Formats: sequence, C-alpha cells, structure tokens
Amino acid sequence: MARGERRRRAVPGDGARTMERAAQGGPGRRDGRGGGARGAAGGAALTVVVLSLALGLTGRWALAWYRARRAVTLHSAPPALPPDSSSAGVAPDLFWGTYRPHVYFGMKTRSPKPLLTGLMWAQQGATPGTPKLRHTCEQGDGVGPFGWEFHDGLSFGRQHIQDGALRLTTEFVKRPGGQHGGDWSWRVTVESQASSTSALPLVSLFFYVVTDGQEVLLPEVGSKGQLKFISGHTSELGDFRFILLPPTSPGNTAQKYGSYNIFWSSNPGLALLTEMVKSRLNSWFQHRPPGASPERYLGLPRSLKWEDRGPSGQGQFLIQQVTLKVPFSVELVFESGSAWAGGNQALGQLAGGLLTQALESHAAAFRERFEKTFRLKEKGLSPGEQALGQVALSGLLGGIGYFYGQGLVLADMGVEGSEQKIDPALFPPVPLFSGVPSRSFFPRGFLWDEGFHQLVVQRWEPRLTREVLGHWLGLLNADGWIGREQILGDEAQARVPPEFLVQRVAHANPPSLLLPVAHMLEGGDPADLAFLRRAFPRLHAWFSWLHQSQAGPVPLSYRWRGRDVALATLLNPKTLPSGLDDYPRASHPSATERHLDLRCWVALGARVLSRLAKQLGEVDAAAELGPLAASLEAEESLDELHWAPELGVFADFGNHTKAVQLKPRPPQGLVRVVGQPPPHLQYVDALGYVTLFPLLLRLLDPNSPHLGPLLDVLADSRHLWSPFGLRSLAASSPFYGQHNSEHDPPYWRGAVWLNVNYLALGALHYYGHLEGPHQAQAAKLHSELRANVVGNVWRQYQATGFLWEQYSDRDGRGMGCRPFHGWTSLVLLVMAEDY
Repeated sequence: MARGERRRRAVPGDGARTMERAAQGGPGRRDGRGGGARGAAGGAALTVVVLSLALGLTGRWALAWYRARRAVTLHSAPPALPPDSSSAGVAPDLFWGTYRPHVYFGMKTRSPKPLLTGLMWAQQGATPGTPKLRHTCEQGDGVGPFGWEFHDGLSFGRQHIQDGALRLTTEFVKRPGGQHGGDWSWRVTVESQASSTSALPLVSLFFYVVTDGQEVLLPEVGSKGQLKFISGHTSELGDFRFILLPPTSPGNTAQKYGSYNIFWSSNPGLALLTEMVKSRLNSWFQHRPPGASPERYLGLPRSLKWEDRGPSGQGQFLIQQVTLKVPFSVELVFESGSAWAGGNQALGQLAGGLLTQALESHAAAFRERFEKTFRLKEKGLSPGEQALGQVALSGLLGGIGYFYGQGLVLADMGVEGSEQKIDPALFPPVPLFSGVPSRSFFPRGFLWDEGFHQLVVQRWEPRLTREVLGHWLGLLNADGWIGREQILGDEAQARVPPEFLVQRVAHANPPSLLLPVAHMLEGGDPADLAFLRRAFPRLHAWFSWLHQSQAGPVPLSYRWRGRDVALATLLNPKTLPSGLDDYPRASHPSATERHLDLRCWVALGARVLSRLAKQLGEVDAAAELGPLAASLEAEESLDELHWAPELGVFADFGNHTKAVQLKPRPPQGLVRVVGQPPPHLQYVDALGYVTLFPLLLRLLDPNSPHLGPLLDVLADSRHLWSPFGLRSLAASSPFYGQHNSEHDPPYWRGAVWLNVNYLALGALHYYGHLEGPHQAQAAKLHSELRANVVGNVWRQYQATGFLWEQYSDRDGRGMGCRPFHGWTSLVLLVMAEDY
C-alpha cells in the first residue's frame, strides 16, 4: 500500500478547495466537467488534435491534449454490473448500510445523493469548557478500542466503543419489505465502567439525518424539544419516517428521564457537520430528573427554527440531542412507507422486545454461519482465537463504504521526466462500493489493498465481492487505467492533503484484484462465472494497460513508473506505485531498471486471464494471453532477467550502489552521501519481500533449483524469519530499520505485514502439498510461520483490542494505524488455512 504519502493529514476543506480550483478549468480540462460521455469525449479528443494542428501547434502538444482527454474519459466496454445495480429496486437488501466507515456509527443509502444518518456523543462535564464531541473515527482522539463484534455485511451488526470510562454499544438490524430497501432500527447503549458509581456521568447522544438534495424532511416536535418523529419523502425512498424512542434502562423497558435539544439547518457540507454542531453547543441548560439534583449541560437550541436556510437543493441537516445519566439505551427506528404498506405494519414496530429478539437471532445465525464457513472450532482454535476471527471479518465488512464523486487526474505526457506541463483534470463522477484499510486513517478505497480485502469477503459473501469488483472496474479510463487511490466526495477529500489528491495516469499499482478473480475462477460458482463473463473485457483492458504501460527496457521485463526523484535528502527514492513504498530499489532511479515484483504480478495476471479467456471461449484473447503467460512463467526468462548468482536469490536490476547513507550536514540536516563504489548497472542487494515474489505468487516449479535457496532465506532469522512473521526487509540489510529521510521513518524496512505473510503461507502450503525435493521443508515452514503469525496477532489483540497495520519484527507489538481491518483481516484465512 502506498501509504508513505498518506501519513500526513490535511486541514478540513483544503482538499475540497483544490478540487474546486481544478473545476475552474485549465489546459487539462476545457469543458468544465473533466470527461463527459464516453463517445463524445473520444470525439472531442480527436477534434482537439485536429484543431491544434490547424492552429499550428506542435504535434507534441496535440498529443498532450489527446492524452489529457483520454485520461478523463470512461472506458467504452459494457459495465461489469447490471444497470442500477446499487438501487433499491435491483438490490434492496444492500440499499441501506453502514457505508460511512469514517464515522463511529452511521448509515446511508447507496446513492449519488444519499439520505444519511449518524451518531455523535459527548460526556458532559468531564473536562472544563466544551465537551469533546465524538463523531468521526480519528487516530489520536483517545477513543478505543472500538470495532464491530459482529457484522454480516448485509443486515446486522454490533459494535463496541470504549471512550474513557464510557462503553458504547451500537447495534442495527434491517427488515426487508416494500420497494425501497425496507425498515431498519438502531439501539445505542451507554454504560459506565468506572469503579465508582457515586458520580455517574451525564452523556449527550446526538442523532442526525442529512439530505443532499431536494428531499423533504418534516419534523414533528413534542414538549421540551423532543422529536415525535421525522417524516420525509425522496424519489428513491418514497415516504418514510424516523422515530426516536424514549430512553430506557439497558435490558428492560423502564423509561429514563432525558433532556432534549434540537437543531435544524441547511446541510453545511458533510465534512463540516462536526464543526457546525460544536459551534451550536453554546447554551447552558438544566437536566432536572424528578427527585434528583439538577445538572448543567451544554446543548443545542431547543427551537425548531430552520436556521441558515441555504439555496434550493442544498439539503437539510436535522439533529436531536438527548442528555441523561448512564446507563441507558436509546432506539432509532426507520420505517419505509412501502414496507409498512406491504405487510411490515402487521409485524409491529422493530423496537423493544422485537428488536432484542431480532438482534439475538442474527447474532446466533452469524456465529453458526461463521463456523460453517471457516471451521475454526473444528480446527482446534481457542474460543479467543475464534472471537478474533469473527472480529477480523466483521471489522472488514463493517468498513465497506459507498462513495461518489470526482477524482483529480494528471495525464501521462508520454515522455517520463518531460518538462511539458498540463494541469490536473476532473475525472467523470463515479460511484465506488469498496472496503477501506482503516476507518480512522484510510477511510477510502485503495486499489491493491482491495484485492486482499476481497479474498476474505469472497469466502463469506461472494455477491459482495462481485459488487465491489464491478465498481472498481467501473473506474477504468479509456486506456484501461484505474487510479490507485480513490478520493471521492467532500468527506474523503477533506481528509487528504491537497498535494496528494491528484492521481497520475502513468502510475500503476499491483493488480491484486486478480487474486479474488482467480479464486472465483477456481470455485466454479455459476453466478461468479456469469459476472466474470461480463467483466472480462474490462479485466482484459486493465491488464493490457499494465502490461504495456509498465514495460521495461528489455522484452519480458517491467518497471514501475513513478519512482521519486533522487533528492539529496532521500536515502533511497521511494516507489509508491509498487505498494511497497520505501522498500529499497536501485539507488539511482533510471529507465534501465527491471522490477522483480512487477514482473511477477504481470505473470500472475497473464496466467489468470489466459485461463479465464479459455474458459469463457474468448478465442482471440486466449490466443494473445496464452503465449504471454507461457513466456512469463518460463523459468529460463525469469532467471535471465532476475536471478543474481552473486546474491544467490532473485533481485531487481538497475543503476545501484550500496554505498549510500544519510549523514548530518548543517544547516540542511540529514543528506544522502554516496561513497565508493559508485553506482553501476547491477542486481540490487535488498533481500526481503521483493526477493520472494516468484515464490509468493507460486511461479516456480516444485523441482526448481531456486526454490530451496528461497526457502532457506525465508527461514533464516538473520534475514527474514522472526518469531512474529516474515520481515519485510532482511535484518542483514544495510537499509533495515533505516529512515528514508530525516522525518520519514522506516515503513517496509523490517516490519511484519499480514498481506505478504498470507501470500507466503499460501505458497508454503501449496509447495508443501506438491511432490518435490522441498515438500517437507515447505510444510514444516508453513506450520511454524502460521503459529507465529496467528499467535502474535492474537496476543496484540488481547493487549490492545486492535488489529494493526503492521507488527514489529523485534517484539511483535502493533505499529502504524489502528484499527486496521483491511488486509490484517487475512489472519482469519490464515487460521482457517484457506489460501
């Protein structure tokens, strides 16, 4: 994952302002929309070329205009998903969901202009001044651990959130019916875990509804600011209403006294909701339960005046504040008019005892289905490890989001390092249904992460994987490129520094989406094969772009475009498109480089798509892909380009010297010093994950003379083996644990990453079941590595309550961001031995 550029955070709004500036026009965008219809855009691009030549502009500029137009033109292949596949009419059970992974609790519809709901909370009087308002998941806000105990990806979830001495449990369940996605209900329970019960805290919950267009909300308020209900209507939902029920004691129906405040305004923009509520928490009120002493609290205005009424179409923001003493539970019910007319009214309101019954029924069904799917109990995993597996799956499913918007794209001018400049352009508006690596730090879609996510999801709910893959393939531009980071919508843009909003068309990313495609192909599910038939033209176009655009200096070699330039402050220029960021490559970037990992990814792609083409009867594609796959899988060509006899392993090749280090040089700080010998063309001595790629992607014959040396390197504690999993870079490497610059700590330079350890375990399991001279060694290493990985992730989860982005190879502690229910959720498949 190219996270090196993602550690920095932006001031809210900076990203959105950058997008606005791009929307004002520039050389890369002439029509103000950054794309348009597929056919029209292609024609416009040709027109630009003709006009440019007619006006006497150089052919180079004409080509630049043409490339810029194609960069923001959607691919012409038929979509992989049916029309309106996200709508309530086509997929009613997926229309509503917890598709807002960046907030602690909220739901929305899968729609470009959705109806959104969410929760905020604050502990009154815990600190002087304005109470801390919790809303969006933040890395450093002191909340945690938090995460989903159960989430089935469709209709049910239970989450626990620790906020100091407060423990919140948020639950939801959906009930089908009607033509608009059915009904659903929430229950939010707040309890204190403080040792003393003499001073139970006063807590405010804030339930809100936001519209993003012409929708109508009509609140009905009773006495003292308490909402009776909110009725509404939208074209996608028909008639509906929200009902916030009176608070009760947890586990029973005894009502508790609450104080109510309400606020209603135009939608200020989703990225500004938290700040708007903070700014309105400016009046003191008295909480006066019968027979108890009054307490002061900060509250929203109690009048139902629609404040800050904006222009038509801006949408509405309506929020109800409920303040009371813990412990308590509050339920929010959404009722669809068509569902109630269709029979749900006879079932009764999904609240109280009915809600409890539905939640427990879904929890029991989840547990049963989980064991049937992954068989952890049958395999002898402890109850705690089984719970870890459930949390890993649930956190991944609960992190799936629905995004809509326009990304910023910078076209490829065709000449690497060219000084010819062109402004970024807006990609056409597109939806994306995708998992996210981390709700707190990376709550958006990342291309190479998503392939690993779907390896887990596909085992649980293949339909979700088809939806996700179909959406990612919908992002294909006219040339077959997909941006590696998708920053869609105001909320996503506000969390990304402006300089990192732009996606460059020349830059690729590992095609890990082909991993779940391969699993679908092997499984033979008719629904999967039908999807792959529809998706094949787009999969083929994506792979063809990768194969052609990242071609290396000699046949069957490949080179990642987009390495950092060799600045004096960098120990080793990064290769962010590879996903391995600061993993050491050739010390002096050049067009002569040959990247081992990329060649292996292309070989995997050719193999998977060649098999798929044959199965689908795609004769022309099979004739093209079959010979390419055979050439890339031929060990002789891999040896010729990447086997380094002097190192005894596979390696990158390029203009390189090991004699580089960072040294202090006032006043600049640390700068790179290059010693002797000077750089020259050679294999790159950087033993680590890249070295293992022919093994990781199972490209070696079980009788290969190179399999044994790779297994020996993998198993050597001086190099890659640690008690906690395989290191990303050998402990013997001069780059091990080294900063890449004064302020850029090591990332892929020793830490243990679950995605690559999963690939390694899959390879060891594979070779451990094939006859060959290394079968016993591979099987033994698989057993030992699996125990190390599972044991460490389990211990760290016990200690912290989180899955982590990476783990220390020295003491096993979790590092990076958390919670990280992206590819660290692969620990579930490791426990299940499902590769």
